[in-house]
Amino acid sequence: MTNAQVTLVQLDNYGPWTVTPEPRREADLQTMQSRLYADLSQFFGTRDGYVFFTRFDNMIAVTNGIDRAAHARLQESLRNRYPVTVSLGIGAGANPADALVDATAHLQAAGSAQDAERREVLAGDPLDDDERTDDDVHIAHFDVNDATGKYTDELDAFSTFVRIEQGYASLMRALHDDHDGLAFFVGGDNVIALVPELARETYEAVIERVREEADMSLKVGVGAGRTATDAGMAAKHALEVCREDATTVEGDVAIRN
Repeated sequence: MTNAQVTLVQLDNYGPWTVTPEPRREADLQTMQSRLYADLSQFFGTRDGYVFFTRFDNMIAVTNGIDRAAHARLQESLRNRYPVTVSLGIGAGANPADALVDATAHLQAAGSAQDAERREVLAGDPLDDDERTDDDVHIAHFDVNDATGKYTDELDAFSTFVRIEQGYASLMRALHDDHDGLAFFVGGDNVIALVPELARETYEAVIERVREEADMSLKVGVGAGRTATDAGMAAKHALEVCREDATTVEGDVAIRN
């Protein structure tokens, strides 16, 4: 049983803004998006959270332990430094997928993402401290086996990118559709997933599905903790055990069943 807290970060009226009063240069938009993501990553990271860029105008953060006051400070900071504002929906649930559905519903109830009148919504409630435990957050850190040898040093860069994305898509669907998890590509050949507590056999089955669908071999380190940082670091250490011992699934409490 997990106790996920997720925040949906949604840029306000972003689509219309990009073409008002006329279409803006794509290089400028990409620069702003990357800087905004970097600031969000730093903000949540200093509070032991994680944030993932998804579509950039919508980003998803794991925010266990981060209260409403901190969310409000984030909105104020971004308002003062960017030409766009953000709305934040905070959701909680027994699994990550349900937490994100809850967070999304709060923003949808407040108006459309392209509603010019919707600005800096802050909706939803963080978990109370007395509801939290030391293993609320479960993180699975996946890595492609020998990506350099199989792809980077053998294929052109775009073909490698396509192969990695195909594996990511297969993994993302398997975790979300069958196990209520949220998986995010984080660069190179790595995927970090926010997951409920899953058995070793489940991870092995997911990895086998990716092998069959995308012809890609994976390994995974799993960790649990009170915050995303706690769980994520435990997952990283478990992944190192996979690398050292040539195993497929490693971790502690997060893979007990």
